[in-house]
Amino acid sequence: MAKFGKRTRAVREAFAGKEDLSVEDAIALIKANSKVKFDETIEIAMNLGVDPRHADQMVRGVVGLPNGTGKDVRVAVFARGAKADEATAAGADIVGAEDLMEAIQGGKIDFDRCIATPDMMPVVGRLGKILGPRNLMPNPKVGTVTMDVADAVKAAKGGEVQFKAEKAGVVHAGVGKVSFDDAKLAENIRAFVDAVSKAKPAGAKGSYMKKVSLSSTMGSGVSVAIESATGN
Repeated sequence: MAKFGKRTRAVREAFAGKEDLSVEDAIALIKANSKVKFDETIEIAMNLGVDPRHADQMVRGVVGLPNGTGKDVRVAVFARGAKADEATAAGADIVGAEDLMEAIQGGKIDFDRCIATPDMMPVVGRLGKILGPRNLMPNPKVGTVTMDVADAVKAAKGGEVQFKAEKAGVVHAGVGKVSFDDAKLAENIRAFVDAVSKAKPAGAKGSYMKKVSLSSTMGSGVSVAIESATGN
């Protein structure tokens, strides 16, 4: 039987028997038991009643968190000429075309968001097998294939979060840091849940939101009452 350290046992005991808490109580519990020496990310996981293997049940979208993520997002942009200059001026970390494609093919992927102008998609398309599984492939549905690269870069840097249902119908994302004010975390969480709710696909049958959970990077998870997460 596995043996746990004193800190781990204390955290497990603190979370034992607690479920379906309000968003505010879940945040307080997670914060009170964050004992590591870095600013942990507060993460949300939503179990949805969908099967993403069917096209009409895929859930994906983007949401601008009102209080940002607290994370320094590195943005790569595929663009040429004036659009490349716009991306650089807007704060993009990496801007390129074929040279960027070759760097990615060589295994250099040091960015969190990838944006492209429509004319660059034939180049970006060659990277589908690399960027796709990492949820980095530019997509017009979430605003990452656009001629307005400046706004896209600023949105990515300013706290915009993309989400996409995994095979088991789970959507997850970081929604802030432990150091955030409780009210700001709650606002971010409800904004994320609202965006996922609005992204309900036409093919979803029965109960859409089955479970909502919160956790910190190194901490235990706790379930949140769906009524509290949706603000109902």
